[in-house]
Amino acid sequence: MLNRARRSAGVTLVELIVALVIMGVALAGMVAVYTATTRSSADPVVVQQMQAIADNMMEEILMKPFAGTPGQTARVDFDEVRDYHKYDSGTQGITDVEGNVIAGLERYRVVVGVSTSSGLPGVPSADALQVTVTVSDMRAVDPNDPNSKLTLTGWRTNPS
Repeated sequence: MLNRARRSAGVTLVELIVALVIMGVALAGMVAVYTATTRSSADPVVVQQMQAIADNMMEEILMKPFAGTPGQTARVDFDEVRDYHKYDSGTQGITDVEGNVIAGLERYRVVVGVSTSSGLPGVPSADALQVTVTVSDMRAVDPNDPNSKLTLTGWRTNPS
C-alpha cells in the first residue's frame, strides 16, 4: 500500500518530457511573435530623436516675436517667426543656430513652413501664424513609411 502512494505522488519521465516539449513550443511561438512585432515597428530611438528635434525647432521658432525685420536669410539672424518659412536643413543633417552640424544627427532633415492661419477660433487670420515642422529620416528604407517622418504643428499669435 505504501508503494502505491509513493508512485502516484510524482511524475514520470515521459510526463516531464511532454511538459517540456509543450513549454518549448509555446516559448518558440512567443519569440516568433515578438520578433515579427519588433521588425515591423519603428526604431524607438529614431522616433524619439525625431520628436526631440521637432520639439526643439518648434520651441526656437515660437520663442521669436510675431513680427520683426523680415527677409533674414541666415538662421542665426532670424528675428521673427516668418523668417523660418521654407527653412530646410538640407542633406547635411541637423545643425545648431550657428550652422554647426550636430554629431549623431546627420540622418535627419528639418523642413519648416509658416503661413497665416484662420484655424484658431476668435483670432483673425492676420494675427495668427501656423508653424509646421517636419523632421524626416533620410536613411529610411521606405521614404513613404509613416514612421520615417514626424510633423508638429503650432501657432504663434500676435500679442497686440
